[in-house]
Amino acid sequence: MRRISVDERRARLGLRHGLAAPLETPEQAAGAVVALHGTDAASVFLSALARMRDGDVAGVEHALYEERSLLRVLSMRRTMFVAPVETAAIMLAACSRGVAARERRKLIGFLEAAGVGGAQWLAGAEQAALESLAARGEATATELAGDDPRLATPLVLGAGTKYEGKVTVASRVLIVLGAEGRVIRTRPAGSWTSTQFRWAALSSWHPGVQQHADDDARVELARLWLASFGPATVEDLRWWTGLTLGQTRAALAGVDTVEVSLNGDAGLVLAGDEEPVAAGEPWAALLPALDPTTMGWKERSWYLGDHRELLFDRNGNASPTVWWQGRVVGGWAQAPGGEIRMRLLEDVGADGEAAIEREAARLAARVGAATLSPRARARSPVEQELLR
Repeated sequence: MRRISVDERRARLGLRHGLAAPLETPEQAAGAVVALHGTDAASVFLSALARMRDGDVAGVEHALYEERSLLRVLSMRRTMFVAPVETAAIMLAACSRGVAARERRKLIGFLEAAGVGGAQWLAGAEQAALESLAARGEATATELAGDDPRLATPLVLGAGTKYEGKVTVASRVLIVLGAEGRVIRTRPAGSWTSTQFRWAALSSWHPGVQQHADDDARVELARLWLASFGPATVEDLRWWTGLTLGQTRAALAGVDTVEVSLNGDAGLVLAGDEEPVAAGEPWAALLPALDPTTMGWKERSWYLGDHRELLFDRNGNASPTVWWQGRVVGGWAQAPGGEIRMRLLEDVGADGEAAIEREAARLAARVGAATLSPRARARSPVEQELLR
């Protein structure tokens, strides 16, 4: 069994994820990490641009909303991702359908607890949403709620807890229909950093998205993930997909893999990918909150070191990170005036500092006057410090 060192894993990370060898298009950037994490709207753009040689916000918007070569889907771990069309189709079958089934059960429970109705009532509300989208083309949840009183029905979620919130049935119906692959988030209601999206029927937004059998899709998703994130452990893949251990093992059984040693732990790579990988040119990167590289493995010590408590929020979400040569060495934040502030947690030497400063300047130029706000998560300790 070949041993793959931490240094080689870091070299693979840089090369495979488009960080040591920049890519040309948003589709390539997303494909390099299987899919871009989409919970924070701005992170989709910043993650793509961090991997592109000459990209800009307009180019990513063009891929999302004009070419429609990238799709935004709720999938692994009930998390939003942006992926190339074929990968999105695989994700919908491999993981989203399971998410949809759980979300449907939850929604029926909310409706019954509120005395509104059950599965039959929900079916009528879903049909109303689909008919409204067919008539409008694209619409927000608020617009749909205005089209049919069932969709405007209020629901209280998390009653009696600190997470208590009031939503309309329309917003929850769209989550279920989205995970089932019947509707899709399209354009934001505001700028590229907006978290309010319009919706459309997937069949009209992108006709002909391929359908896959669940088991076949899980095999292909495992193969795609290992190609980008291998070597890794079975537990890494199970965590990333949100599948059960049994489903994860069944998926891997359909992939031709080779076992390797990762600092004493058993890991897997795709067959033919076990040969040594040499480190490329030195590289630095400023990755946004929830970047797919930072969030890509369950076991992160080989690239995160002891910095988890400073760079992750209380919910386990990664804040913006500074990278040097395949490891996290600090964090960054955008000040209210637009300045990119950084805190290095390790000594990276003069060359490292210079490379990181160049990346910060490049990031500031790409962000421009846009405000980066972590609407979907909390601030990490380093973010809080940088913004005092």
